[in-house]
Amino acid sequence: MALEKIKQVSGTAVQVAGDDIDTDRIIPARFMKCITFDGLGEFMFYDVRKHEDGTEKEHRLNDPRFAGASILISGNNFGCGSSREHAPQAIAKAGFIGIIAEGFAEIFFGNSTTLGLPCAVAAKEDIQAIAAAVEADPSLNVIIDVESQKIRFGDAEVTCYIRESAREGLTEGSWDPIAELLEGDAEIDATAKALSYV
Repeated sequence: MALEKIKQVSGTAVQVAGDDIDTDRIIPARFMKCITFDGLGEFMFYDVRKHEDGTEKEHRLNDPRFAGASILISGNNFGCGSSREHAPQAIAKAGFIGIIAEGFAEIFFGNSTTLGLPCAVAAKEDIQAIAAAVEADPSLNVIIDVESQKIRFGDAEVTCYIRESAREGLTEGSWDPIAELLEGDAEIDATAKALSYV
C-alpha cells in the first residue's frame, strides 16, 4: 500500500515557546519503557504540564483554548539532546501533524520525517507573527504547505524551509524507508531465491 503524499497539513496551533527544547523535555525517559509507541502522546511534555501528583500545571498545552491543536510552534534547535525516536512519536501520538520552529536538531528532524510529520523552519519574526495570531484567535487555521514551502494563517503568508530530501519524500509519498522496503517484499523474495549462495 502506497504511503500518503503529504503536500500540506493544516489545523489549529499552539505555541510551546523556547529554544533548545530537548527530547527529555518532550518525553521524559521514565515513560520510555513501552513495548510499542501507542499511548506515548499522554506523556508528551509531561513534566512541564503536570505536578508530581499528576494534577495539571498552568501551561499552554493544558489551556482549553488550544485543545485539539495539531500544529506545534516552537523556537530554535527543537528536539535537541538524545536521539530518542520516542520524542517525535509522542508528538504524533498526541495528535500533532506538523511542527513549525526556527530550527530542528538533525536526528529529531529525520525521525519526524519518517513518521510523515513535516518540520517547517521559519524566521523568528515570522514565528512570532504566527504565534501572536494564534494567541489572538486560537481557532485560526494554520497551513503548512510542504509543496510550496509556505505557512498560511488567516490572511497572512510567510515563507518556510523544508529540506529538499524531506520535502520530496513527503510530497511524493516516500517518507518512510521501512514501509517502502516492506512494499517490495515479493521482489526481495524473488531476488533472494535467485541467489546461488542463499
